[in-house]
Amino acid sequence: MLLEKIKSLASKHENDLIEIRHHLHAHPELSYHEYKTSEFVQSQLKSLGIPFSVVANTGVVGIIKGINPDAKIVALRADMDALPIQEENQLPYTSQNAGVMHACGHDVHTTCLLGAARILTELKDEWEGTIKLLFQPGEERNPGGASLMIKDGALEKPRPSAIFGLHVHPGLQVGHFSFRGGKAMASADEIYITVKSKGGHAAAPQLTGDTILAASQMVANLQQVVSRRNDPLNPTVLSICSFNGGHTTNVIPSEVKLLGTFRAMDEEWRFKAHKLITQVCESVAALSGVEVDVHIDVGYPFLVNNEELTTKATRKAIEFAGSENVEETELRMGAEDFAYYSHEIPACFFRLGVGNKEKGITNNVHTARFNVDEKAIVAGAGMMAWIGASCR
Repeated sequence: MLLEKIKSLASKHENDLIEIRHHLHAHPELSYHEYKTSEFVQSQLKSLGIPFSVVANTGVVGIIKGINPDAKIVALRADMDALPIQEENQLPYTSQNAGVMHACGHDVHTTCLLGAARILTELKDEWEGTIKLLFQPGEERNPGGASLMIKDGALEKPRPSAIFGLHVHPGLQVGHFSFRGGKAMASADEIYITVKSKGGHAAAPQLTGDTILAASQMVANLQQVVSRRNDPLNPTVLSICSFNGGHTTNVIPSEVKLLGTFRAMDEEWRFKAHKLITQVCESVAALSGVEVDVHIDVGYPFLVNNEELTTKATRKAIEFAGSENVEETELRMGAEDFAYYSHEIPACFFRLGVGNKEKGITNNVHTARFNVDEKAIVAGAGMMAWIGASCR
């Protein structure tokens, strides 16, 4: 039976896959600079006899053909980049690159896909269709490596009828998976606001525009965009996360900078809100006698999982792991550039449990002490292989 063979091979290769993860974790690279990571992936595919091409500078697209290659074409995706975080874990495979860490689990994602590639290659005479392997750069930074992969033709020649991706989740116990159909994650846009005046003495505020006061009013008034202009049933977040200006007690600064993020799950509302954000800031600036420049860097769209495909994948996951180990993913306002794929072809983005409270493995992603229970690697590699081979 194919499922049992996939599980058996995943277990057989466990030690090798853990070694791969340790190598990747010890040598993290930032977004769009994954040169050695890309070379490593290429070397792994070469060793398996898998043909590949390089796209989007450091991205890699591999092709595995099974029986009757035209029967179906399915894509499996992993991201490869790390974060600008100094790792605090004391491990034999702790990051060797100062200030760079695989704090979001992309080392695990890449390892799982390499593991799936190995399994699918060994069993290529037992499943139908073609599998495209997408090893993607730059998930953590705009414009998103997925958009660059698509632009470079990663979804063409041949074009997949479906794409699957996984993401580690430390809040989910190792051995568990979670799925959600429909809207699953938010769009993400970066907000840059610069408030300017000529500045002046704090004892004579009438002689200049008060950038501190104006910026403060902008922070407060911007919340009305969400609380009063948005449908309360439409998930939205607007957060100003940085307020920089001034350096002493008696000088009104000539410039204040605000940085923030806007999240949404509706594209029409998303771009309407961009205009409202600008209008609020310009109105406050006009009343305050200051100038303002608002720049919104448009990021990833919202992520939508194809309902039919996700239902099929959930059933396959139950066959693989048992119904007691398959859950529903909560709606999240976080963002993922896998969303770009989901607006191109039917997509399913699911969660891989990597947490283990008994072992103290509970730290969240994007933290300096994030780590995973490595039993998740066998589960992730096996699940990707199973879904790729059996979903159509």
